[in-house]
Amino acid sequence: MSQSITIRTAAHAGVPAGLTVIYAAENEAPSGAAATVWAATGLAWAETAEAGAFKGKQGQALDVLGAGGKRLLVLGRGKSDADVPLNGWTDRGGSLLAKIAATRAETVAVVIDEPGATPAAIGELAAGLRLRHYRFDKYKSAKSDDAPAALAVTLHVADPAAADAAIADRGATVDGTLLARDLINEPANVLGPVEFAARAAELASLGVDIEVLEPEALEKLGMASLLCVAQGSDRPARLVVMQWRGGDAGTAPLAFVGKGVVFDTGGISIKPAASMEDMKGDMGGAAAVTGLMLALATRKAPVNVVGVIGLVENMPSGKSVRPGDIVKAMSGTTIEVINTDAEGRLVLADALWYTQDRFKPHFMINLATLTGAIVVALGHEHAGLFSNNDELATRLLGAGIAANEKLWRMPLAPAYDKLIESKFADIRNSVGRPAGSITAAQFLQRFVNDTPWAHLDIAGTAFGAGNSEVNTSWAPGFGVALLDRLVRDHYER
Repeated sequence: MSQSITIRTAAHAGVPAGLTVIYAAENEAPSGAAATVWAATGLAWAETAEAGAFKGKQGQALDVLGAGGKRLLVLGRGKSDADVPLNGWTDRGGSLLAKIAATRAETVAVVIDEPGATPAAIGELAAGLRLRHYRFDKYKSAKSDDAPAALAVTLHVADPAAADAAIADRGATVDGTLLARDLINEPANVLGPVEFAARAAELASLGVDIEVLEPEALEKLGMASLLCVAQGSDRPARLVVMQWRGGDAGTAPLAFVGKGVVFDTGGISIKPAASMEDMKGDMGGAAAVTGLMLALATRKAPVNVVGVIGLVENMPSGKSVRPGDIVKAMSGTTIEVINTDAEGRLVLADALWYTQDRFKPHFMINLATLTGAIVVALGHEHAGLFSNNDELATRLLGAGIAANEKLWRMPLAPAYDKLIESKFADIRNSVGRPAGSITAAQFLQRFVNDTPWAHLDIAGTAFGAGNSEVNTSWAPGFGVALLDRLVRDHYER
């Protein structure tokens, strides 16, 4: 937020000024361009490495002063013959940023000259640098001093032009992830449904077509399910439709739908006080969809995509929906509200139906911080994946591995679907604790018709998942990189 990072590239020429970072493989001296940089220090490698107990293992660092006070940071890259996947280079970038920050240097040169340092790998390294550098400290009077306010990093690589192109391409996805982080980290008193809609509308400057539907329009469409969640709040609901038309005219779009509960008290079925402050993040699905649309538009993705986000606040008041109330969704399905804290599925019911009915998409994927049950099942390591289409599910699983935003497929079955039947309406919105994440998915499936569809329950991964190599923020922006990878690999013309 208040800190900035600039990344540029340069060729392997001369000894860079300022702090220089080089890499050494396990039990090997620096080689190639790194060897030239090391030689300029005037130090003997074997003796210096032994004195610093440096073996070149991943995570190790050797900080030395050479001739003329030249400072050099040598980082271990592990075994020289190790096959590092692209997402491993992302993690390396995050680790590099942490090592640089510890030096307090403001200008850094990084020499990268090793097998596997392709332009795509350099793009991932730069992404890791930016992702790890992120801070959300806009409301702090005293800023964090664990990293310089402005950091300039030059990556010395074999092919700067190709690396620049890869950095820019991957950087679009980073932009989307950082937007999602910002949205989730914002307090709910700053980011309500109206304010969130305004932030999404800013994507119009990138060529995204924006429609913002207000309560009168939503009521006319018959979205009583979505609107009932918002009726206890003084802040009106919004449905935002974002369209990126980068593909062939007339081609069915890919559709992404996000739950956007900007704050969730639980309504009349109020949550316990402990950790309720985390419910400012209950719009993580909508944040991910908005970030994805930013990424696609920034890199001019050759594909048609629509993003739909339902924005509400769930508050208890004299106007709130009550347990036992029955509402009619846009589809005509009647829903008995058993628990007002099972509100996300009520929002998504209308958003999904609207999306499949209006856009006839190639597929629909919704993201939602939907159930605590998925956290019990999977913890914070995987998001839950539910789908009615095996091909889509398989592609999502692969994209999750590539983007290091992992998914685990969960079941859908008629026996679970029967559990959501109601005595007084067509279906009910809650059936209690057993299979809670599955019955929530069965509920959503009622509103997708025959459209290939996947539901990602990101309750365990959207916020509070702990630090990683590429994130020290409460909100990692989960979902943007995953879905961008899915689109890149399978659906762009």
